[in-house]
Amino acid sequence: MIIRRVFKFENTHIVRNCSTKKCRSSIHGHSYKIEVLFESDSFDNAQMVYDFGLMKLHMQDLIESFDHSITLWSKDDKGYIDAMKKYSYRWVELPVNPTAEQFARVIFLLIDLLLLRTIFANGEGKINVNSVIVHETDSGYAKADSKDAYSDILGTINPNDIAFSDAVKEDWHDPKLWEKILNSENIINPKSI
Repeated sequence: MIIRRVFKFENTHIVRNCSTKKCRSSIHGHSYKIEVLFESDSFDNAQMVYDFGLMKLHMQDLIESFDHSITLWSKDDKGYIDAMKKYSYRWVELPVNPTAEQFARVIFLLIDLLLLRTIFANGEGKINVNSVIVHETDSGYAKADSKDAYSDILGTINPNDIAFSDAVKEDWHDPKLWEKILNSENIINPKSI
């Protein structure tokens, strides 16, 4: 069975090396809509794949890291990166160019790693991320699945190369969430929210 959860955020970036001059040379923003599709062949104790309320905790924290943030590419000009970090309270630095395609891969990776580390408390079975769809505009989106997120051909994304500003982490339910995920520590779901 497949279920879908939609998340939204506002984000700014520059997409270096693209064909469109405005996009490659000017900071600009989008109202993103993120669709995360989950799959499982079993139900929890409530006969659901995964309680949507639980997604409002750590999963939403990771995705909302991009909300009212600037997303930076670690290979961009160092002076630009330093200035953005100095003047922007909220930022996320990625090892990939912040395109819709790369956002789909990164968000797939974030949620997949979170699920791998999660200890479920309500009889959930194995839950997988089926795919992530990133709507950057009303007329265009990018979709990634596990083949895309973990593709050597598209370029491996090392989770250790993803950085969140302190201000972003302070807004999470657990400010050490990303550190725990990177250190393969368990993330224990509450029995009740």
